Amino acid sequence: MEAWVPLFDIFMNSPTPEIEASLWLQQCFNATTLSSSTTTPITASSFLSLLTKPCNLFVDDSSFSSPLTPKRIMFIETLPGMVQSRVLSFLALENERFNGKELSKLARSLLSESQGLDFWVKKAARDLLDRVSEPNHVNKWISGFSLESGEEVVGQEFESLPDWLKDMAAGNDPLLYWLPLSAADCGPRFYNDSLENDESLFSQVEENGENGLKEVGDEIEMDRVLNVPLEPEIENMAASLRDRVINLESSFKAVALGNEIRELCLDKGMDPFQVLCLIEPWKAEDEAASVLISHLSSGDEDELAWPSQVLCSIVLPKFLVLEEPASRLLLTSTIEYSKLHQRAAVHALLFPLVLRKEGINNPICDVITRILRECLHPAHVSAFCQTLLCGGEEERRFILLPCHEYLVSKELVWTDSLFNLLHNILNHNVHLTQDSVDRLVYHVRNIAERFSKSLKFGNFVLCLVTKCSSLLNSHKNVLTEAVECTNTLVTKSILLRIASL
Repeated sequence: MEAWVPLFDIFMNSPTPEIEASLWLQQCFNATTLSSSTTTPITASSFLSLLTKPCNLFVDDSSFSSPLTPKRIMFIETLPGMVQSRVLSFLALENERFNGKELSKLARSLLSESQGLDFWVKKAARDLLDRVSEPNHVNKWISGFSLESGEEVVGQEFESLPDWLKDMAAGNDPLLYWLPLSAADCGPRFYNDSLENDESLFSQVEENGENGLKEVGDEIEMDRVLNVPLEPEIENMAASLRDRVINLESSFKAVALGNEIRELCLDKGMDPFQVLCLIEPWKAEDEAASVLISHLSSGDEDELAWPSQVLCSIVLPKFLVLEEPASRLLLTSTIEYSKLHQRAAVHALLFPLVLRKEGINNPICDVITRILRECLHPAHVSAFCQTLLCGGEEERRFILLPCHEYLVSKELVWTDSLFNLLHNILNHNVHLTQDSVDRLVYHVRNIAERFSKSLKFGNFVLCLVTKCSSLLNSHKNVLTEAVECTNTLVTKSILLRIASL
């Protein structure tokens, strides 16, 4: 057991446990291969054996005469919930290096004990089970290479190739550098130049189920949203609602108004964006707006379109022009709504706010920080950062009313408050991916001279090299040159931290 203590220390304390665990196991596997005197060999199979090792847990059960009743559980179940979820995430990431049947058995055993199981442990176990459960069509595709489909191909150790690929790996003309198969093995379909003209493979259009839903970067004609005339009756109803929004004084009236807006947008089959543009609900006072939000739910928590329209028509316009701290009541209502509609919060609130054309300020930074901390899991925040930093316009799409497009940019605008936001994200135990860190280093190098005297920029860089040290080894020289351009109280501390990478 002592041999595994460093590994569990990684799972307990590392900001990037999956990567560091992979490196540690690889080093141990290499050492075990070179030395035959190891008393406790560290292998993939021995790690799984440790996790599934049965243990006795004594519980208090008043239904028995004995006050303490032994209960058989696996060793992994004795670990803290955070460590369990990290271990399972690591196994899901490196599932090809372990025995698939054993991984499936481990995941099923944990899910069978669903009562009292931590939410994130359950989620990680389900993800692991999904990763090791291969669909039938994959097996059929593999059988096309004249393989014995009945045999299970399992990599027992890291960096090992399956037996059926070892001979092909010696070939001089692989189809892809990471897939040692020649083009002839795959058939003409895989390398025919005419495939470039096969539009059916590349013309995938995302539909949102709501006409007029505006996603920046999509080719949606504005005429369809704004210039299609509404029926006179609908226009009159929208105008009446707009007047009531502007003159809204009480929460009781806000409840009734919210119900009427929802009915007009959803139940009458109208274009919600066109109707909301006429009603202008963002002009309501903060107290009334907070009540409107809570009474505009469609009852479908998984729906993206309507919750996005609610957020971008009531809350987003208010937050985009914030110059002072947001209303406590409005922010609380927004957070509660965003907890129920996380996807909508990302696309209709977080992306537009971060990509504000003038750059975010301190009040907006505080709003984004609270939404990230209270509504999203750190893993989801990491995915948000990866899309924000590395994604193109298509991946980094956001939803907003056409009349507010002028307030949002397609690129990040670097400000002191943005550095403060990234600093808050790193301190929230968010584990950034390697490509996210690479992009941050790229931006640090480009803007170091412009923010050479900014303490917030310096604090962000110091936090970056501290929290993501294992991902920065290849960037030491670039970071050193960038930091040497700065002159703040933390410049020397950053240089010392970089030198220790």
